[in-house]
Amino acid sequence: MAWLEYLLPLIFLFPLSAMAVIVMALRNLHDARVRSPFDAHQLREPGQALRDRLDRAFAGLFLNGALGPIVTLAPLVYGMGRMLFATEQNWFEWALYGALSTLLVLLYCFLLIRDFQRIRRLKLGLACELAVGQELARLIRPEAHPYYVFHDVPGNGTRIDHVVVTPCGVFVVETRARTRPFTPSGQEINLVNVERERLRFPGWSERQPLERTRELSRWMADWLAQQTGREVPVMGVLTLPGWNVEASEAPDDLLVVSGENLSLTLAELCPGEFDPAAHDAAIAALRERAARVEQLNAAAD
Repeated sequence: MAWLEYLLPLIFLFPLSAMAVIVMALRNLHDARVRSPFDAHQLREPGQALRDRLDRAFAGLFLNGALGPIVTLAPLVYGMGRMLFATEQNWFEWALYGALSTLLVLLYCFLLIRDFQRIRRLKLGLACELAVGQELARLIRPEAHPYYVFHDVPGNGTRIDHVVVTPCGVFVVETRARTRPFTPSGQEINLVNVERERLRFPGWSERQPLERTRELSRWMADWLAQQTGREVPVMGVLTLPGWNVEASEAPDDLLVVSGENLSLTLAELCPGEFDPAAHDAAIAALRERAARVEQLNAAAD
């Protein structure tokens, strides 16, 4: 029967299918999330959201790198099986199998390149967030020195990189990682000019980081006022690690800095009146929100 000529070659695909099943089962083998032994909540560090995205990116890289050879070989293996069982040799059909394998090779090459670029961007962003988080950690002191730092705070449909509570106000700290260009002679260009509505990098400009920081700051001020019943002074801070910031034309409602000595800068800033009761209420509201989100994440897992 003619249909057996197309069915019997599937036998040769069984080993490839078994390997594909094993790869799919192992795709989440690397899971760097660590939970507390006290309350089973996930322990969060600076840049935890980027760490989670980096884990998923490596899982995607593993999946594409392992499945790529299996999938691209499948048409060729099936075609060789067809040659064994076919009564007539159809060279046009064999050419189709070869063309399909070639297209699959190109597709997986594109996917691997995309994964490598994604991991590179995430690593740069994580490095910047860790640098800023390390700088902010210098604010943490005993109770007599009431500073508090939160990392990866959920808010307004996204996560705020850092929220710093000082005796003088609340600071919403956002970090942006940008690759620094080079001159033809190999000298690095790392000067960014801050205007009221945009950042002027060497060769391009951006509005979104300033707009996003303003939006998160307004949301945090409204949310804290709703939670505490008090007006809380909130100021947005945009950090650009590794850049020299020229902020002579910077807006008054935002602070744009490189992130170096950020802890000293925030300790000296006072965006408004902040009485001790509002200070303690803001910290309590942020701690409660972080705990509630962790419980939801634990239930989802």
